[in-house]
This record gives sequence, structure tokens and C-alpha cells, in this order.
Amino acid sequence: MATYDFVFDKLGLKEWCAQNQTETPLSMRELLARSRGDTESSTSIWELPFPSMDALNEACRSFPQSRDLTKGLENGFLSIKDTLSIFLDPLTQPLSWFLDGALHIMQITPWWIMIPLMLVIVLLVTKSWKLVTFVGISIAGLAFIDHYDYAMQTLAIIFVCAFICVLFGVPIGIAMSRSDRMQRYTIPILDMLQTLPPFVYLIPLIFLFSVTESKLYGIAIILYAIVPVIRLTNLGIRLVDKDVIEAADAFGMTKRQKLFRVQIPLALPNIMAGVNQTIMMSLAMVVIASLVSAPGLGVLVLRGIRNLELGVGLVAGLGIVVLAVILDRVTKTSLARINASQKNEAD
Repeated sequence: MATYDFVFDKLGLKEWCAQNQTETPLSMRELLARSRGDTESSTSIWELPFPSMDALNEACRSFPQSRDLTKGLENGFLSIKDTLSIFLDPLTQPLSWFLDGALHIMQITPWWIMIPLMLVIVLLVTKSWKLVTFVGISIAGLAFIDHYDYAMQTLAIIFVCAFICVLFGVPIGIAMSRSDRMQRYTIPILDMLQTLPPFVYLIPLIFLFSVTESKLYGIAIILYAIVPVIRLTNLGIRLVDKDVIEAADAFGMTKRQKLFRVQIPLALPNIMAGVNQTIMMSLAMVVIASLVSAPGLGVLVLRGIRNLELGVGLVAGLGIVVLAVILDRVTKTSLARINASQKNEAD
């Protein structure tokens, strides 16, 4: 007799349970109880199982098991997979073109053009020769140990994915800041995206897209990294001083003028902080996305794990740390310049 037989007896579902009742091999405990002549085996309160799906299924074979739930979800997803692919393939194909194009450009451009170009961009953004020197030494160090191509691949993916995150994330954040209803509906989605384990992003995408397509890892990176820029854009605009908004209204500004001339400039430090976090999260996801053919330094980390090559994995990991420090310092220095310029304007 199963532990929870009484539940179905009390509910009058005994006949329903008997429909799928089949003879199952007796357990050792039941065999010993039968050999002693025990007609029923009582369960101690300490051994009482939680009334889970599997425990209830032991009492009633018609009751579904937990594996029926997971199998149902899988079959449901597979049943709509073809329809989703027909809809999502053309919609996401530009992402593959952008990623493939960025990877191609970063790889065919000679190092003696790419490295100076990157240093010029860093100088224009940060106005810091000290940081330019640090970036130059860091990239030269990666090139010296033959990790230049891998580093450029990683940067190409980050640039494309972070750009798309900002392109879509900032307007979504602005829309959230202007509508409490949209914020109420969007926050649970952002919470789910932020707390979902990174590997889980890859599971449905593997079924929808081919592993050889760049958009497979591109979508996973974007979904994982877009949350900070949305949240901080929304927060930054909502934190704009109400007195400033009232002054803008007094000058007769339209909503569009207030947004682009008042709210976004004042919220720019928060928006840039969101961009910084988005770039960092993109870099973290690029390493995980190497499991689904994403190129870059993550491939070397994966190789070190698979082949137990300690040196390869450690050196590639240090290279990722170097890139993370470069991206973090550049974005934070840019943010500091924005803050300083706003304070000077205020004074």
C-alpha cells in the first residue's frame, strides 16, 4: 500500500486510479513485509515523503509524474519550433550578418592598423594618455603570446552585441520611465532575464537555430546583457529633478524637447553606468557562448577544460581579465568625463 492511497480514497478517485493500475515488481521492503506476514507496511513520520508528483503517482498510476511535466514542456516546444523558426529566422538574420561582418573586419585588418585605431578611439573617448598607454601595452602583450586574433574576435562580438543592447535597451528604458504600466509589466521580464542561469539561455536557442549560425550565441549574449542598460536608463530618467522638469514646462518645451534636451543629458551618467555593466555582462556571456561555437578567448578556456590543459586555460582566462579591465576602465573614465562636464556646466 502506497503512502498516499488515502488521499485518492477520500476524494473518491479510486476507480480513476485503477484505470492505469499495473502490476509492478515488489520492492525488497515489500517482499520482507510479505514474508513476515505483514499485510500493510506503515511509514514512520520521519520517513514520510513530501506529497510530490512521483509520490502521488505511486499511490495512483493515473496521476502524472514529474517526468511527464518536463516531457510535456519539451513536446510543446518542439511542436511550435518550426513555426518559431520560420518567424525568427528572417527577423534575426541581420544579427548574423553584423557579427560575421565584424569578425571578418577585425581579422583581415592588419595589427599595425587596428591597434593604433583602437588607441585613437580610446584617446578620443577618455582624453587620458595614461589609459591609452595601458591599453596599448595590454593589447601588445596579448599579441606577443599569440592571442591577438582571439582577443579581436572577442572584442568584435562584444562591440556588436553591446551596440545592439544599447540600441534597443535605451528606448525600452525611456518608454518604461514614461509609463508606470509598462514598467510594471516589464520589470518581471527583466528579473527573469537577470536571474536565469546563463546556460539556460542556450537551451531553446540550440533547438531553434543551427549551431553554425552566429545569431545563436548573439541572441543569448543580448538577452543576458541588455538588462542593466534598460534598468539604469529607466532609473536615470525617473531620478531627474522634478524642479528641472517644471522649469522646462514653464519654458514651453514639448515632451520630445524635454526628453532630448533635459532628461537624457541629466540621466546620461546612469545610462553610461548601464552601458558599462552591459559590456561587462557581454564579455562574461561570450566565454559561456563558446560552448555553442562562439569564437574568441572563450574557445581557449573551453579547450583547457576539455583537454585538461591548465596553462592554455589560465592564460586565456588572464587574457579575458585584461580585456575586462580595459573595457571597464575606458567606460568608467568616459563616465567620469561626462560627470565632470555636467558639473562644470552647472557651475
